[in-house]
Amino acid sequence: MRIGFLFCHDPLRPARPDPEFAGEVTAVHAAGARLALIGHDALTAGDARGAVARVPRDSGPYWYRGWMLSAAGYGELARALRERGCALMTPPGAYVRAHELPGWYPVFAELTPRSAWCPARPGTPPGTAALAELAGELVPGAGIVKDHVKSRKHEWDEACFVPDLRDPVRLSAVVRRFFALQDEALTGGLVVREFEPFVPGGEARVWWLDGEPVLVTAHPDTPAERPLPELTAVRTAVAALGCRFVTTDLALRSDGGGWRVVEVGDGQVSGLPRGSGGAQATSPDVPAGDDGRWAAGSHAPADVLVRALYGAPAAVR
Repeated sequence: MRIGFLFCHDPLRPARPDPEFAGEVTAVHAAGARLALIGHDALTAGDARGAVARVPRDSGPYWYRGWMLSAAGYGELARALRERGCALMTPPGAYVRAHELPGWYPVFAELTPRSAWCPARPGTPPGTAALAELAGELVPGAGIVKDHVKSRKHEWDEACFVPDLRDPVRLSAVVRRFFALQDEALTGGLVVREFEPFVPGGEARVWWLDGEPVLVTAHPDTPAERPLPELTAVRTAVAALGCRFVTTDLALRSDGGGWRVVEVGDGQVSGLPRGSGGAQATSPDVPAGDDGRWAAGSHAPADVLVRALYGAPAAVR
């Protein structure tokens, strides 16, 4: 049975896909692939069975393309689909390994800023002593704080950047503000990372399927910037991670330190840049399609992504 695609429905019009994914929905229809809708709000509210009620029974394997889910939420989605005779192409264990930093960090440790982390609950930031111990695992200097998935980089000075990790007062203040802003959205716990300087001009997002790069786009935060990263070392790490569909966000160090991995993510919940049309950067490492013309500007990113996923082996690993 051919692979299908799961999209979140429009919260106001449940029979229609969320308009955020309109480009990919169009690409799925053009490819002749199956499409089913799920309710993200119902899923996050704990009603997984209700969330998948529109998915036809025994309709085979699906790639999920939707909003981020917690590890627990994704696991509930997988169970609810299994009860309907369906399956996700990415099993829950692989989702967490790619989605949360403690899962992917060990195999990317040489390619990404050094990091340390500890478990924490929403609304309960670690105390000063615990923060000092955590920061002590890193080299002295600047750093950033985040959770297992997200930072508050848009509140850079108040909830993300720490000028000196050995300054307990400033570190504690930034962490407390980060926890206050994240609130119940906090995922996993606290992560402290060494700060690395990057060249202005945005990040590149590389989309990997079965260990091969199929698309390079701008990062959604900087859609007008399209750097072309070098992928040799990253390819090795992606293969070691062992997840079928992942993304890597890459930036170039400003001190000549080369390309660095800023984040790794599960490809199912990674976003394409808005308003980019087909003018996306492609790497020489990205294979051509069956027409041999996947050069910059020849295909919209949503089309390339759907074609790659739809052509993947249907067996669920």
